[in-house]
Amino acid sequence: MSAVDLPKEQDLVEYRVDRLLEEANTDTRIVVLVRRDGALDTFPIWVGAAEGNAIKLALDTMITPRPMSHDLIKSFAEHLNITIQRVVIADVKSSTYYAMVHVANKGVERTIDARPSDAISLALRAPCPIYITQDVLKRRSHHESRPWLAKLESKEFGTRKCRKLDSLDSEE
Repeated sequence: MSAVDLPKEQDLVEYRVDRLLEEANTDTRIVVLVRRDGALDTFPIWVGAAEGNAIKLALDTMITPRPMSHDLIKSFAEHLNITIQRVVIADVKSSTYYAMVHVANKGVERTIDARPSDAISLALRAPCPIYITQDVLKRRSHHESRPWLAKLESKEFGTRKCRKLDSLDSEE
Protein backbone atom coordinates (compact mmCIF):
# COMPACT_ATOMS: atom_id res chain seq x y z
CA MET A 1 0.00 0.00 0.00
CA SER A 2 1.60 3.27 -1.06
CA ALA A 3 1.28 6.64 0.66
CA VAL A 4 -1.24 7.60 -2.04
CA ASP A 5 -3.42 4.61 -1.07
CA LEU A 6 -3.44 5.33 2.68
CA PRO A 7 -6.93 5.91 4.06
CA LYS A 8 -7.93 9.39 5.15
CA GLU A 9 -8.97 9.97 8.78
CA GLN A 10 -12.65 10.48 7.80
CA ASP A 11 -12.62 7.04 6.14
CA LEU A 12 -11.77 5.31 9.43
CA VAL A 13 -14.11 3.85 12.06
CA GLU A 14 -12.67 3.17 15.52
CA TYR A 15 -13.14 -0.28 17.01
CA ARG A 16 -12.00 -1.98 20.20
CA VAL A 17 -11.44 -5.61 21.14
CA ASP A 18 -14.56 -6.82 22.90
CA ARG A 19 -13.69 -10.46 23.38
CA LEU A 20 -11.77 -13.45 22.15
CA LEU A 21 -13.64 -16.64 21.31
CA GLU A 22 -12.22 -20.12 20.95
CA GLU A 23 -13.65 -22.14 18.09
CA ALA A 24 -14.27 -25.70 19.33
CA ASN A 25 -13.70 -27.56 16.05
CA THR A 26 -10.46 -25.94 14.94
CA ASP A 27 -7.31 -24.52 16.43
CA THR A 28 -8.42 -20.95 15.76
CA ARG A 29 -9.63 -18.00 17.77
CA ILE A 30 -12.06 -15.28 16.80
CA VAL A 31 -11.17 -11.74 17.81
CA VAL A 32 -14.43 -9.83 18.12
CA LEU A 33 -14.08 -6.11 17.53
CA VAL A 34 -16.93 -3.71 18.33
CA ARG A 35 -17.36 -0.09 17.41
CA ARG A 36 -15.93 2.35 19.93
CA ASP A 37 -18.86 4.77 19.43
CA GLY A 38 -21.34 2.16 20.69
CA ALA A 39 -23.05 1.53 17.34
CA LEU A 40 -24.15 -2.10 17.10
CA ASP A 41 -21.61 -3.69 14.81
CA THR A 42 -19.27 -6.59 15.40
CA PHE A 43 -16.25 -7.30 13.26
CA PRO A 44 -14.83 -10.82 13.66
CA ILE A 45 -11.31 -11.76 12.66
CA TRP A 46 -10.21 -15.39 12.69
CA VAL A 47 -6.66 -15.87 13.97
CA GLY A 48 -4.47 -18.80 14.90
CA ALA A 49 -4.21 -20.16 18.43
CA ALA A 50 -0.78 -18.61 19.08
CA GLU A 51 -1.93 -15.22 17.81
CA GLY A 52 -5.09 -15.50 19.88
CA ASN A 53 -3.00 -16.33 22.94
CA ALA A 54 -0.90 -13.17 22.40
CA ILE A 55 -4.09 -11.09 22.22
CA LYS A 56 -5.50 -12.79 25.33
CA LEU A 57 -2.32 -12.04 27.28
CA ALA A 58 -2.67 -8.37 26.35
CA LEU A 59 -6.39 -8.28 27.19
CA ASP A 60 -5.69 -9.84 30.57
CA THR A 61 -2.68 -7.51 31.07
CA MET A 62 -0.61 -10.59 31.89
CA ILE A 63 3.09 -10.07 32.40
CA THR A 64 5.10 -13.03 31.18
CA PRO A 65 8.44 -14.02 32.75
CA ARG A 66 10.21 -13.14 29.49
CA PRO A 67 9.03 -10.66 26.83
CA MET A 68 6.79 -12.02 24.09
CA SER A 69 7.34 -10.82 20.50
CA HIS A 70 4.84 -7.97 20.75
CA ASP A 71 6.33 -6.85 24.06
CA LEU A 72 9.75 -6.83 22.40
CA ILE A 73 8.45 -4.69 19.52
CA LYS A 74 6.88 -2.28 22.01
CA SER A 75 10.17 -2.13 23.94
CA PHE A 76 12.13 -1.40 20.74
CA ALA A 77 9.69 1.39 19.89
CA GLU A 78 9.98 2.94 23.35
CA HIS A 79 13.79 2.79 23.38
CA LEU A 80 14.00 4.33 19.90
CA ASN A 81 11.43 7.05 20.73
CA ILE A 82 8.98 5.68 18.19
CA THR A 83 5.31 6.28 18.96
CA ILE A 84 2.87 3.59 17.89
CA GLN A 85 0.00 5.88 16.89
CA ARG A 86 -2.71 3.56 15.61
CA VAL A 87 -3.41 0.38 13.70
CA VAL A 88 -5.69 0.27 10.70
CA ILE A 89 -7.31 -2.76 9.11
CA ALA A 90 -6.94 -1.32 5.66
CA ASP A 91 -7.69 -3.99 3.08
CA VAL A 92 -9.38 -7.33 2.47
CA LYS A 93 -8.52 -9.75 -0.32
CA SER A 94 -10.07 -13.22 -0.65
CA SER A 95 -11.40 -13.06 2.94
CA THR A 96 -7.93 -12.17 4.28
CA TYR A 97 -7.57 -8.88 6.11
CA TYR A 98 -4.49 -6.66 5.89
CA ALA A 99 -3.42 -4.15 8.52
CA MET A 100 -1.06 -1.22 8.80
CA VAL A 101 0.71 -0.05 11.95
CA HIS A 102 1.19 3.72 11.96
CA VAL A 103 4.30 4.86 13.80
CA ALA A 104 5.94 8.26 14.24
CA ASN A 105 9.43 9.42 15.12
CA LYS A 106 10.81 12.96 15.04
CA GLY A 107 7.74 14.25 13.23
CA VAL A 108 7.87 11.62 10.49
CA GLU A 109 4.99 9.15 10.24
CA ARG A 110 5.47 5.79 8.59
CA THR A 111 3.26 2.78 8.03
CA ILE A 112 4.28 -0.82 8.49
CA ASP A 113 2.45 -3.74 6.89
CA ALA A 114 1.20 -6.24 9.48
CA ARG A 115 -1.16 -9.11 10.01
CA PRO A 116 -4.28 -7.90 11.82
CA SER A 117 -3.58 -10.25 14.74
CA ASP A 118 -0.10 -8.76 15.24
CA ALA A 119 -1.38 -5.21 14.80
CA ILE A 120 -4.14 -5.81 17.38
CA SER A 121 -1.69 -7.38 19.85
CA LEU A 122 0.58 -4.37 19.47
CA ALA A 123 -2.32 -1.91 19.77
CA LEU A 124 -3.43 -3.49 23.04
CA ARG A 125 0.09 -3.20 24.45
CA ALA A 126 0.95 0.28 23.15
CA PRO A 127 -1.96 1.20 23.80
CA CYS A 128 -3.30 2.86 20.68
CA PRO A 129 -6.58 2.96 18.74
CA ILE A 130 -7.70 0.31 16.27
CA TYR A 131 -9.45 1.50 13.11
CA ILE A 132 -11.13 -0.20 10.17
CA THR A 133 -11.55 1.59 6.86
CA GLN A 134 -15.02 2.22 5.48
CA ASP A 135 -13.98 0.32 2.37
CA VAL A 136 -13.13 -2.82 4.36
CA LEU A 137 -16.40 -2.53 6.28
CA LYS A 138 -18.32 -2.41 2.98
CA ARG A 139 -16.43 -5.34 1.46
CA ARG A 140 -16.35 -7.69 4.45
CA SER A 141 -18.02 -11.04 4.15
CA HIS A 142 -21.04 -11.53 6.41
CA HIS A 143 -21.88 -15.10 5.40
CA GLU A 144 -18.93 -16.62 7.29
CA SER A 145 -19.87 -14.94 10.57
CA ARG A 146 -23.58 -15.81 10.65
CA PRO A 147 -23.35 -19.05 12.70
CA TRP A 148 -21.12 -17.76 15.48
CA LEU A 149 -22.89 -14.39 15.55
CA ALA A 150 -26.19 -16.15 16.30
CA LYS A 151 -24.53 -17.93 19.22
CA LEU A 152 -22.91 -14.70 20.39
CA GLU A 153 -26.18 -12.77 20.35
CA SER A 154 -27.85 -15.41 22.50
CA LYS A 155 -25.25 -14.95 25.26
CA GLU A 156 -24.11 -11.98 27.31
CA PHE A 157 -22.55 -9.26 25.18
CA GLY A 158 -20.04 -6.55 25.95
CA THR A 159 -17.60 -8.29 28.28
CA ARG A 160 -14.08 -9.36 27.53
CA LYS A 161 -13.92 -13.11 27.63
CA CYS A 162 -12.28 -16.05 26.00
CA ARG A 163 -14.91 -18.68 25.56
CA LYS A 164 -15.33 -21.89 23.53
CA LEU A 165 -17.94 -22.03 20.80
CA ASP A 166 -19.87 -25.16 19.93
CA SER A 167 -19.82 -26.49 16.41
CA LEU A 168 -20.19 -23.71 13.91
CA ASP A 169 -21.15 -26.08 11.12
CA SER A 170 -24.51 -27.12 12.57
CA GLU A 171 -26.27 -23.85 11.73
CA GLU A 172 -25.33 -23.47 8.06
